[in-house]
Amino acid sequence: MTVKIHRLPFKSLWNSEYTLFVNQSTGIVEKHYPDSLHLAKSYGRVRDASPDIAKIKAKELNNIISNQLHELDTERDTLITGIAAQVKTNGKLSMPAVAAHVVVLDHFFDQHGRDIAKANYFSETKRLDDLLADYDLKPEVKAASEGLNLDILFEQLRRVNTQFAELYLKRTEQDSAIEKVDVNALRTKTDKVLIDLFNAIEFCSSEYEDLDYTLLANELNDLITRYNTLLKARASRRNKGGDTGAEKPIE
Repeated sequence: MTVKIHRLPFKSLWNSEYTLFVNQSTGIVEKHYPDSLHLAKSYGRVRDASPDIAKIKAKELNNIISNQLHELDTERDTLITGIAAQVKTNGKLSMPAVAAHVVVLDHFFDQHGRDIAKANYFSETKRLDDLLADYDLKPEVKAASEGLNLDILFEQLRRVNTQFAELYLKRTEQDSAIEKVDVNALRTKTDKVLIDLFNAIEFCSSEYEDLDYTLLANELNDLITRYNTLLKARASRRNKGGDTGAEKPIE
């Protein structure tokens, strides 16, 4: 029985979705014994693309870390500038109880600078480390921060800066391990062998009438239909002005 494999707009898939789809598709084909269905060559070409898929996946994981670093950097910028701004605001109040605290923290920020949030990733991490180490060594600074209810912000700044430093190191390690790749070129190459596989299934189903390709085709089509449905829904949300960039990837 002749079968027809649905098609999927590969370009609409995010890199993480693309690598997952290719692996899921090959997993389905492998389950149906491609050798017995005369699909060994076309299936083999897709399997040969596994190293390229791995490179795409590694690149995507690195991109995810970069996005997380940006979010952490934004939070620590907000914290350090927010703390300094609150000290300045308290200094404008006619409240003798807070005046001494403002003097201590003003001097503290004069020592460490008020432009930390403008520094690059590495420099900002080092300057915040130095600031927080100094904060720990000076009881009067801690007391002043508690007096202005800023101690919780200093501790959050410590947590975020530590998370940033650990993640930055992880990305640096991955950068050295990941070769520079042209993801678009790799995807274009993989697109071709995957489409060739789908074409081969259709051709063989009409060429070898004694073999049953129906179950294989149905499983692939169910998978492709699910992706197409989710992509159409995403496109609809995008057309309505929704923030599709914040969505979770298709799984």
